[in-house]
Amino acid sequence: MFKNYTMNQLVLPLDLEIRLQENDIAFAVHHLVESIPDDAFEPFTRTTGCPAYHPRMMMKIILCAYTQSVFSGRKIEGLLQDSLRMMWLAQGNEPSYRSINRFRVHPAVTPILKQAFVTFRCHLVEMGEIKEEAIFIDGTKLEANANRYTFVWRKSVERYSASLVEKSNLLYEELVAQEILPEIERESPDELTLPELEHIGDVLEGRIASINQEIEASSDTQERKRLRSERKQPHLFRKKFAEFVERKRKYAVQKETFDGRNSYSKTDTDATFMRMKEDHMQNGQLKPGYNVQIATEGQYTLAYDVYPNPTDARTLIPFLDEVSSYLTLPKHIVADAGYGSQENYQEILMRRGRIPLVPYTMFQKEKTRKWRDDPFNLVNWSYDETTDHFVCPNGQNVTFRYMSKRTDRYGFTRDFKVYESESCDDCPLRSLCTKAEKGRHRQVRVNVSWEEQKEQVKDLLSDQKTGKIYAKRKIDVEPVFGNLKANLRFTRFSVRGKAKVKRELGFILMAVNLRKWLTQSIARGAF
Repeated sequence: MFKNYTMNQLVLPLDLEIRLQENDIAFAVHHLVESIPDDAFEPFTRTTGCPAYHPRMMMKIILCAYTQSVFSGRKIEGLLQDSLRMMWLAQGNEPSYRSINRFRVHPAVTPILKQAFVTFRCHLVEMGEIKEEAIFIDGTKLEANANRYTFVWRKSVERYSASLVEKSNLLYEELVAQEILPEIERESPDELTLPELEHIGDVLEGRIASINQEIEASSDTQERKRLRSERKQPHLFRKKFAEFVERKRKYAVQKETFDGRNSYSKTDTDATFMRMKEDHMQNGQLKPGYNVQIATEGQYTLAYDVYPNPTDARTLIPFLDEVSSYLTLPKHIVADAGYGSQENYQEILMRRGRIPLVPYTMFQKEKTRKWRDDPFNLVNWSYDETTDHFVCPNGQNVTFRYMSKRTDRYGFTRDFKVYESESCDDCPLRSLCTKAEKGRHRQVRVNVSWEEQKEQVKDLLSDQKTGKIYAKRKIDVEPVFGNLKANLRFTRFSVRGKAKVKRELGFILMAVNLRKWLTQSIARGAF
């Protein structure tokens, strides 16, 4: 006996909602998007032309597809014909992949995504899922949608540009020496500017045109032959200067594109070549990518941003500005040692008025026995506060000499107290203590502000309460990246350009949030 099955009987169309399970993720997507205020969708409103698909519907189908590890516009289009949850969310609409792709990179989607994260966080607070006592910050590298071998390196461009300057100067001097070109008034004696190169090309073009006129006016065969021979050199020089102008323009555009970076990709100029954890060739190959920064609590992403620089320490201050646009910063800012720097501590403590639970780079090493027992380490030297001097392992006084300032390439200034030994001559420990040249003495630099900040961080991380908060970091922010890469298999962006990448990142991180929330709700027996 079989259950009734026939292909010749009409089946009445029913509301697809009753075909979905009570805990289907489509309902979570639906409720989230419906809770976004109407004014967030106003930029999509228009009164002329063909009626557009409703932006709420477009948000729902894209979010739902991302929760199912479907990131391609064509595959999302296919799901609208195959998936019950997608059919229900679309309510019979079937936008093409072009409409889907245009929507998810539209600039007006940015405020909608931000409002979605704000609404989701408010819901978490109401449900008691997060306590708002700390945010956990971390970053990861994700590969850009760019060719891996379309790199442009800043050092190469600088080298080629310097070579261009040298060649153009030599050629200009040769033209003046041979009286082919009159000497021009230059802005700088070291380098010919782009307008000057163009002017030289125009002068050579005029010289060639003048010779052509003489050739046409002359009927003497020998004279015409002489003039054609005379025309060869200006013609060759004009061709070289045309090449110089083209290269000069190209290098200027490339230098502007770098914008402080060391590399970029030709197919996605916002992407920078970085080392990725996913190294399929096992050779440390650099690949074009973005540095993704997220702020989490309770394993939920509350804010996010993308940066073209691979160093986490340089992203913390701008990222805190971005986080502040989503929420009020909580009391504790938690991050790993990659963010520990004097500039970042100063930002959190002084400007933000928050507590940094961020170890510095040498935090773990300073706790080792080898570090504590090293007699040549400055922290192990005895110090006399009244006379402001250290005592080296050989018993010599290392006294204060002068104050020094150092400004890094990013403009941050550090103040140092410089101490110098009274004499290192004939010291039996000299080779172990210093690498200074013979006749010079051991110098040490002490950054007082940095040392005070380090001591403060040590106390915070050693305290029972704040140390317990920091201990949550690994189990709070790291699982988000694990879900993103391992479970959803999102390891490469499908769009190009920083602004578009950030929008796609918003979709995928909200998809991770919704999956996490649904799992937690089922575990609590909410369904």
